[in-house]
Amino acid sequence: MSLRNGFKARRSLYHLWKESSAGDSVGALKIRAHHCHRQAKVYSRFPQSIFKKAKEIELSVPSIISLPFSSRSSSAAAAAAAKAGLVGWYLELLKTRPILTKSLTCAVIYTAADLSSQTLSGLSLEQYDLVRTLRMAGYGMVILGPSLHFWFNFVSMAFPKRDIRSTLTKMALGQTVYGPIMTVVFFSVNAAFQGENGGEILARLKRDVIPTMKSGVMFWPMCDFITFRFIPVHLQPLVSNSFSYIWNVYLTYMASKEKVAQHDPAECC
Repeated sequence: MSLRNGFKARRSLYHLWKESSAGDSVGALKIRAHHCHRQAKVYSRFPQSIFKKAKEIELSVPSIISLPFSSRSSSAAAAAAAKAGLVGWYLELLKTRPILTKSLTCAVIYTAADLSSQTLSGLSLEQYDLVRTLRMAGYGMVILGPSLHFWFNFVSMAFPKRDIRSTLTKMALGQTVYGPIMTVVFFSVNAAFQGENGGEILARLKRDVIPTMKSGVMFWPMCDFITFRFIPVHLQPLVSNSFSYIWNVYLTYMASKEKVAQHDPAECC
């Protein structure tokens, strides 16, 4: 068939050439146009068939390959959504109920810190002082948690930038204002819950506050630098409480020390 079509095309071209004169440019143009049209009509069939077949393959292959990939991606997306669900839930609580959420977080960390402190002291499970643990949890819930919320908001409003100068200023305020105040409050409240009177509380403060603050100077500056420099203000109490876990193990140990023995003035006379 292809040879016959080619022969017919050549014969028709020959007749056109015979009818036209040698110097007739219009006839020559007709011959060339007709020849190009016939070639385009004959040779365009094969590329069209290839293009059609390629489109069919393109439509069929993705449906085969994407099936296992979609199952894997959907399982990964489900796992990511599960992880993000817990974080998103906590962040939403921080936004809607910030003081309560931070207070509960602080209470949980203080509970874990006190239990760890008692474990490191060599106590068995039967010897754990759960009343002491409840005291620590109550302090974190009622006093420290809310105070952290207001303190971090205050320093963030007073020094909204996170540059080195603002960060160092916040650290200095924490070490000279907030830290000493909360240390005194912690020892005083804990001693009062243990039934100590005013003189005994004052003697405890004289004995324990200065050593505790010296230890805090070695621990807290780097923690405060990370918190104030890199952490958003609504997450700063959480990060600070995370650092506080190690600190609270030491602090609960100091708070559980025996009260200072007071001498009766009459004995000296």
